Amino acid sequence: MSDLSSNRFPWLGLLALAMAGFIAIMTETLPAGLLPQIKEGLQVSEALAGQLVTLYAIGSLVAAIPVAVLTGGWRRRPLLLLSIIGFLVFNTITALSSNYVLTLVARFFAGVAAGVLWGLIASYALRMVPDHLKGRGMAVAMIGTPIALSLGVPAGTLIGTFMGWRSVFWLMSLLAFLLIFWVLWKVPDYPGQSADKRISVFKVLLTPGVIPILVVVLAWMLAHNILYTYIAPFLDDMGLEPYLGQILLVFGIMALVGIWVIGIFIDRWLRPLVLISLTGFALISLVLGLWSEHGTIIFISVALWGLTFGGAATLLQTALAQAAGKQGVDIVMPINTTVWNLAIASGGILGGVLLNQWGTTSFPWALLLLLLLALFVALRAKRHGFRPYQSR
Repeated sequence: MSDLSSNRFPWLGLLALAMAGFIAIMTETLPAGLLPQIKEGLQVSEALAGQLVTLYAIGSLVAAIPVAVLTGGWRRRPLLLLSIIGFLVFNTITALSSNYVLTLVARFFAGVAAGVLWGLIASYALRMVPDHLKGRGMAVAMIGTPIALSLGVPAGTLIGTFMGWRSVFWLMSLLAFLLIFWVLWKVPDYPGQSADKRISVFKVLLTPGVIPILVVVLAWMLAHNILYTYIAPFLDDMGLEPYLGQILLVFGIMALVGIWVIGIFIDRWLRPLVLISLTGFALISLVLGLWSEHGTIIFISVALWGLTFGGAATLLQTALAQAAGKQGVDIVMPINTTVWNLAIASGGILGGVLLNQWGTTSFPWALLLLLLLALFVALRAKRHGFRPYQSR
């Protein structure tokens, strides 16, 4: 039976989805904070150790859409459990492996598990809650992401420093093991789509509103990842490198505040919240470009950046679900996963080019251009793209 049979908000089921997202983000980003230890443990260079992050991202990027198409008819809970089991198995292999190639293979398939998961969480959350609370349900289901980015990764790095990097992957395996029982306990099962009701990726992309939202996803996340990926050299050039930990903590805390605010108001004010978030981030970029030599201004700017970013995933995925409709939601979410990972990868590449060619002072202006593009598209996408959430 669906949780829609009751007006009660399914907190425990949605928090199970949030835990799955937390494990996925932790699994993806932990190597970045543990590169020196991983380098020694696998006896490779730091650059090769960094490819543990790359292979995970590639797995997510290449798997999301094909797997969604192939498994469209599967029941939802077995597919969700298969993804979580993937994290259990491949994080365990990572924790045990002393072979670099085997570790890369495990990381690739952990990324595949993440690609499956990100295609499920949003549509699952939307099916678990009543129509008038869909935005709030999405916000709860997505809260694992900012928690992992803001608190989980620094904590994992600290644990890995004192107990060894393998212990952190063992911890992720343990969380995945426990989550299996949590899902069986509190997450309902739903049927997949019958063959006659499934629609193609191409048809979903042509649904009015979908492409403009995806353009906003790409531009917004590309801007975010240019700065987030290279925040250390940016702060170093401003003389604030010793405060990196505190600044990232401020970002994370404000991101949590952002997702809380979005969760309260998204069901009524989705479009205004998107426009406010993009405008705020654009103004922050302008301020960083003009007054980045002032430490206090940077702290305040990073806090406001976190506030505008915290609810981004919830806003964008809710808008996509609304635009794609019930039949298209299981396909549009993997497409979103692909675009999101493309933005992450492109942010690293473009940020590196900017850093080498013009230095970190070029970052705010690149961000501003991307955010103005996203804002322009969002403003134009009024009829079919970003509008107050309405059930179909």
